[in-house]
Amino acid sequence: MNEEYDAIVLGTGLKECIISGLLSVDKQKVLHVDRNNYYGGESASLSLIQLYERFRGGEKLPEKLGSSRDYNVDMVPKFMMANGKLVRVLLHTDVVKYLEFKAVDGSYVLQKGKVHKVPANDAEALVSPLMGLFEKRRAKNFFVYVQDFEEENPKTHKGLDLTRMTMSELYKQYDLSEDTQDFIGHALALHRDNSYLSQPALPTVLRIKLYHESLFRYEGLKSPYLYPRYGLGELPQAFARLSAVYGGTYMLNQPGVEVLYENGVAVGIKNGADVARAKLVVGDPSYFPGKTRVVAKVVRAIAIMSHPIPNTDNAHSVQIILPQKQTGRKSDMYVFCCSYAHNVAAKDKWLAFVSTTMETSNPEVELAPGLALLGPVDEKFVEVREVCEPVDDGSKDKCFISKGYDATTHFETTVEDVLDMYHRITGRDLDLTAKDVSQVENA
Repeated sequence: MNEEYDAIVLGTGLKECIISGLLSVDKQKVLHVDRNNYYGGESASLSLIQLYERFRGGEKLPEKLGSSRDYNVDMVPKFMMANGKLVRVLLHTDVVKYLEFKAVDGSYVLQKGKVHKVPANDAEALVSPLMGLFEKRRAKNFFVYVQDFEEENPKTHKGLDLTRMTMSELYKQYDLSEDTQDFIGHALALHRDNSYLSQPALPTVLRIKLYHESLFRYEGLKSPYLYPRYGLGELPQAFARLSAVYGGTYMLNQPGVEVLYENGVAVGIKNGADVARAKLVVGDPSYFPGKTRVVAKVVRAIAIMSHPIPNTDNAHSVQIILPQKQTGRKSDMYVFCCSYAHNVAAKDKWLAFVSTTMETSNPEVELAPGLALLGPVDEKFVEVREVCEPVDDGSKDKCFISKGYDATTHFETTVEDVLDMYHRITGRDLDLTAKDVSQVENA
């Protein structure tokens, strides 16, 4: 403890572990501390015993669920885009060598009470039951435009300025119906509400391209998503290994740790009589009382089941997005499913998660549309978590604080926060262009 560091990182959540790994690779001297005796913080993966301790006060485990050690239940379940920024961070840092991935079986969307596979290109659009015959042709033309679009090549823009044209105007250009706009905006571009419609079209077109590129990154993918075997708890531990390889120091089970300030600026941490000093302190909101604000509440239901989610082609892993319009809500709802095939549950067991941003004081009722898609469940656990974000950017007080985890079941918003933190800490953007994403295939 009693040393000087370039950076001290508090909490071993995924965001903190990525930052710790990145700073260590940058040759910075890093001390990483957690009050818990396990990795992962809010984004940990729990055994069945730990799950029951958290939700049921340690009551006896039902025998029908199998062995506790077979379970790795994510508290913040998320898939990663095969061509997305998290995969690029994994490659940039070489963390892929510590992980084993499995492709996600399906990406679905709710429309008019039914679950449908998400069409992601012109060929799939032509056979999708989401659209009628004429709408399919219009959607095909839209997807061809997006797939061919290159930001640096004006010839592919077809005379459209996507930096000035709104997304609503681009949809109108291709005469797409509201239902088609709904699944494109929410299930492909992964927007969480409809505010994107009045914003420039370029970011949304690039998001749709990312979905398409991820889907075709590896041969035989049925969705654009990847998921690590043994659950997301593997990710923080992999970045912790990376940090250790580059000289980072780790200390778990330090419940008394707190940030040390001088003249309002973070200068290190203290733990009882011990003090470690540093140029800056990074951490999750729980370590910085008074420096964050609550911006939302997320409700998540965890279900243990003995079957796949109905109407998903018996998938072992699947994401279903319920756009706000389909449920009469202000924000989207997400269903995430994985199974024993990913080494996260006992044989012949599935884990399903339903999450959304809370809009009322009755969280379980809010989740009803998502829970209704699951079929019978063996056990169910429901939790409400506050989503906090920092009040300041850290430039003055040297406290660089991550945001809480939102309701989405993909990593895009998570990685954006990490990259923003990295920029604020180092003053530069992380270069993610150096390595080929196809290397994950061999990881």
